Amino acid sequence: MGSDTSAERLPADYARTRVLSAFELLVGGAIVIGHNVFHVIPNEVPILFVLSLASMRIRTGSWAWHTLGLKRPRSWLLIVQIAVAAAVLRIVLSHYLVEPVTGYFWPPAKAPAVVDEMAGNLKLVLLYIPIIWGFAAFGEEIGYRGYLLNRAAESGGCSRPAYWAAVIVVAVLFGYGHYYKGPAGIVDSGVAGLILGAAYLVAGRNLWTCILAHGLIDSFGLALAYLGRDF
Repeated sequence: MGSDTSAERLPADYARTRVLSAFELLVGGAIVIGHNVFHVIPNEVPILFVLSLASMRIRTGSWAWHTLGLKRPRSWLLIVQIAVAAAVLRIVLSHYLVEPVTGYFWPPAKAPAVVDEMAGNLKLVLLYIPIIWGFAAFGEEIGYRGYLLNRAAESGGCSRPAYWAAVIVVAVLFGYGHYYKGPAGIVDSGVAGLILGAAYLVAGRNLWTCILAHGLIDSFGLALAYLGRDF
């Protein structure tokens, strides 16, 4: 029997996949830090989106969107329930736990400058609704949970502990993806990343859960901004 069998090739192929995934994670992390901390590259969200598509195509040879978690769930009702629960948990924890604790150490998280202009400005709020759902909810979730989280899990062997460790790693990157908010904002966004990552796994790695939860969270913040209140 020849030595070139599928069974014998599998370990080497599997090892190469893990190395490639680790490399992609490092590159993705460098892009996040490079833009948000050092401001030496453009916004990371479009770049991660393109990288996720390229990685998908190279790995599968097709546009296998399910590899990012964009798949039809068995129950849309369950997806909505998980998303709403994640959004509520993120909002409650931010207000009643994260903000009070971080307030002992740092100034409050900085909001984007445009938030101050939204108070009572319905036209501006309506303008930002497609932005938060398209760029933030869809774009960021593709980049962070759909792409980086899966690369992190693959580099760890795709076990259940590897996926949960990936949630933590990507949550840290997600926190630094909001570096402009200051230390308190980094922690707050990191906690949001943990919740969104957990929702992704609880929903059977269905990315629509995270997209919906992210959109609901940001829409709530948009509504508060319109009312002249802090998120």
